[in-house]
Amino acid sequence: QVQLVESGGGSVQAGGSLRLSCVSSVTISNANTMAWFRQRPGKSRDVIARIDMYDRIFVNDSVNGRFTISRDNAKNTVSLQMDRLEPSDTGAYYCHMFKDGMNSWGQGTQVTVSS
Repeated sequence: QVQLVESGGGSVQAGGSLRLSCVSSVTISNANTMAWFRQRPGKSRDVIARIDMYDRIFVNDSVNGRFTISRDNAKNTVSLQMDRLEPSDTGAYYCHMFKDGMNSWGQGTQVTVSS
């Protein structure tokens, strides 16, 4: 069973930065995709950034230019660097893996941005 463990969430003022990390219990180098999703209060869970096994990257327009996704295959870790945070970035952030036809989720980490 895949375990994804997120860390790095917290509270920050607008304009600040946070770095989220997700450590996988299985190798990520051959995962189809690794991604970060965000769920705002009362809203659906939306993809924020995604990186595939060929290092092709997708970034949601709402965070483009502010958030950067990266992966370290040697450490089975995918990270999300979040800069110039805005109050609208507040929410629960989830790590996601799609591998071998299966979806796996982390438990989520909370990010709160105050104005």
